[in-house]
Amino acid sequence: MLNNRFVTGAPVWVDMCAPDLGSVRNFYRSLFGWELRQGAEDVGGYSQYQLGDRTAAGAMAIPAEEAPPSWTLYFRTPEVDATVKAVEQAGGRTLFEAVDILDLGRMAGAVDSADASFAVWQQGELKGLDVLNEPGGLVWAELYTPDVPAAVAFYEAVFGWQTTEASFPGGSYTMVHPADGTADDMFGGVAPLATDPTEAGSEAYWLPYFQVTDCDDMVAKARESGGTVRMDTVEMEGVGRFAKLADPAGARFAVLQPSPPGEQGQ
Repeated sequence: MLNNRFVTGAPVWVDMCAPDLGSVRNFYRSLFGWELRQGAEDVGGYSQYQLGDRTAAGAMAIPAEEAPPSWTLYFRTPEVDATVKAVEQAGGRTLFEAVDILDLGRMAGAVDSADASFAVWQQGELKGLDVLNEPGGLVWAELYTPDVPAAVAFYEAVFGWQTTEASFPGGSYTMVHPADGTADDMFGGVAPLATDPTEAGSEAYWLPYFQVTDCDDMVAKARESGGTVRMDTVEMEGVGRFAKLADPAGARFAVLQPSPPGEQGQ
């Protein structure tokens, strides 16, 4: 699972955009207890979702004509500019050029070879999120793509990710972890779009999972708060209970209630 070691290639940040952050403020407060802290002018109004005094995610108001409401994952790199070149060499492209964010770090936006968007972060004073792998925090990431082997090859070329295949009745699931990590640093999976009824017809994209203590309660709260339940609660042995949701603006994400530690991976 995710942790705050923040090794190269690991997720270190996640943020969402919507035309009006006020339209989703109460939604995320209801689900996760997040409070939206408005950003200052020196960071372009970039805001943060806080759980207490810790940062769980970022947020930015972006007009709908510039970007659809969505969540974006950031992966750590020691050198943004070199990673951007690696993205282009591997068949991806740059969404926006590398830029310094005060003394906090340096970032760039990109899409992979199947047009799934993501961002890269070169840490300065800001290493990453404070809330990870606990209720209200990012706990997993899933890439939906039309060609799993091609996607794996792309991210191996860019970040050096390593993979492990997990078998389940009827198939297998490709899990990824950083080159500098171990199987204990697994942070996500790669899944084919065509085999998931919820995702069939969708474009390639990264889906963030946030940890919760009661998946059914989150599904009910999402409905009550104006969100959409894209996939109702599913239970998977050794993993836990999870559901796919979208906020009132349409940004997609998932929630995961992990199995008790003694039951995980069984």
